[in-house]
Amino acid sequence: MDALRRPAIPEDAVRYKLFLVQPDPSDAEANEKSLQQLLENILAEIAPLLVQYIWQHQPFNLTYHPEKGGEPANLGGVTVFGENLEDEWFIVYLLKGITCTFKEVAAVVNDNDGQFLLIEAAEHLPKWLDPDSSENRVFLYQGELHILPNPLHPGEIGWPKDSVPTVVQALEMLHLHTEHCLARKPIRSALAKRLDGYPDKIQQNFHHAHCYIPAGIAAVLSRSPDLLAPAVSAFYLRDPLDLQACRTFRTFPPDTRVMTSAKFTRCLYAQLNQQSFIPDRRSGFTLPPRTHPQYKAHELGMKLAHGFEILCSKSGQSSSVQEPSVSSNPLWRGFLDSLKKNGYFKAELEGSARYKDLMMSAENFFKQSITSTHRPDIYNPGDEVFKILRDASYSFEDLKQQEAHLPPEDSDAWLDISPQELERLLEERGGRGVSDSTIKTVGPENEEQEEETGYSLVAVTQGMKSFINAMSSHEGAEFPRSCLSDPFNFDPDAVTSALDRLLGNKDDELDSDDFEDDFDGDEEDNENKDEEVQNDDSVEHTDADTLESLRKYMDEMDHELQSTNIGKSFSQTNKVGNKSDTTKISSVTAGSELAEEEIQPLDVDLNLVTNLLESLASQAGLAGPASNLLQSIGIHIPPDADK
Repeated sequence: MDALRRPAIPEDAVRYKLFLVQPDPSDAEANEKSLQQLLENILAEIAPLLVQYIWQHQPFNLTYHPEKGGEPANLGGVTVFGENLEDEWFIVYLLKGITCTFKEVAAVVNDNDGQFLLIEAAEHLPKWLDPDSSENRVFLYQGELHILPNPLHPGEIGWPKDSVPTVVQALEMLHLHTEHCLARKPIRSALAKRLDGYPDKIQQNFHHAHCYIPAGIAAVLSRSPDLLAPAVSAFYLRDPLDLQACRTFRTFPPDTRVMTSAKFTRCLYAQLNQQSFIPDRRSGFTLPPRTHPQYKAHELGMKLAHGFEILCSKSGQSSSVQEPSVSSNPLWRGFLDSLKKNGYFKAELEGSARYKDLMMSAENFFKQSITSTHRPDIYNPGDEVFKILRDASYSFEDLKQQEAHLPPEDSDAWLDISPQELERLLEERGGRGVSDSTIKTVGPENEEQEEETGYSLVAVTQGMKSFINAMSSHEGAEFPRSCLSDPFNFDPDAVTSALDRLLGNKDDELDSDDFEDDFDGDEEDNENKDEEVQNDDSVEHTDADTLESLRKYMDEMDHELQSTNIGKSFSQTNKVGNKSDTTKISSVTAGSELAEEEIQPLDVDLNLVTNLLESLASQAGLAGPASNLLQSIGIHIPPDADK
């Protein structure tokens, strides 16, 4: 019921909140003042990382939220990241950095999947921690992941898993018992691995490409590179009504096109590059032959021009509401002072070209993170495009001259991925890691050793036996963790018994052995309880009757199956001994005319491997039950090279 009362998070969106760890419960006004000052300091701290960042849909934004419904006042926001999952993890990186710099706050972050930080470290979580018991337990504090523990014994520090703490209670425990709430190292390592590479990863995620676009778009992108994202989204999500505005390009005529360099994120570039699109003949956009060396630049520019034209067609310029200037916002002065204090302008002289570029980037960031959040009704990317076109002064001739000095574009080879690289990425995302033998280039000797260790048929049988012998619950089968990394370690007797029960070995009388074992175990236990055994004669008699009945049932089933071909589908073990052919036929009694062939025990390992290999061969290299099961337990079978 608590989950039903919580506000739903939109799909492909992330919600985050920053709480004061030690708020003053008696002075709400002081808490608000502290949070507002903290907001200015946080924005100034993270501005150098964000001014050049290109968001897929919405930027990272923080606003003050007063106390409501028992939740203390906080700084929070929601960002729709759409198809670019890196935006979500970049926000996690920002929150970790914020809580590391500002020790007085703790962060909570989740999306429509819930606690996605725990999902990333699912292989290392304690058994008691699940979506139902994780509410108000997971925090980013002092730059690390913290989880309120579950007390196993009375007097231990923690919060019982069967009850949900309030945010105030959780923050109090987090402050008083920080060390006890620190997540275990494997959990923190899994999160750190996902965030590895930031902040350098921001630049690595960019892709610079040449585009043949109208001069107006080139001027817009030179002043606000972030406007490329809504333009790509407008083209990517276009509908027939949107394309009506692209029949005649009134804002960006195609005869003013110039070659320029545009900065994409990899996600935006892939979306624009991978879509096939033929422009309307009336639009004036024509493409050179595909063999032309600049065909890709012409195609990207044509698609980008359509996106910007669609944005401008949806502009609300006729609205009477005018966007206020940045300087009129009461938070701007404090934000600007914090930028100067943190060295954002890098000793540039006020009024210089570089200073103006940095100031423009800071204003754009402030409008996205503050103004558009407070007044979402007046922010429209199409309006922003028109505003830049009115204010910017550019020369078509100057842009033409810059074509000869464009920086080289980046290679888009990252769009193509080999099967081996895909397998490696899937293994990493699956939490199993990649062994050295998978990454390194090995010689013939090492290759033979890898073949034996990685693709050994013994490993296949042992892995399957370990999987069958593993304990599972009603929530589903659990793969033994030893199958993922550690060597196989299992009880041969237990595995043999489990497989015999599963496959039906005649020598062990199938499940009748279990009854005998239980019966014999009862007799051993009853040796210490003679009086109870004497009082339970009737129960023993019933068990004996049941066992005898089961034996008869199994004998009758074996007798019926002898006349079928089922037995021929299994490989059997030949008994060792100098027996003649006549000894292989059981004795015939006086009244019997049929001789029963002695039933040979099954070769369980051989049958298991044979069936698995036949199943893999029938998959013809595609995904299927056999390959999925084997890969889940850490076994990789080489491709079938036989014709």
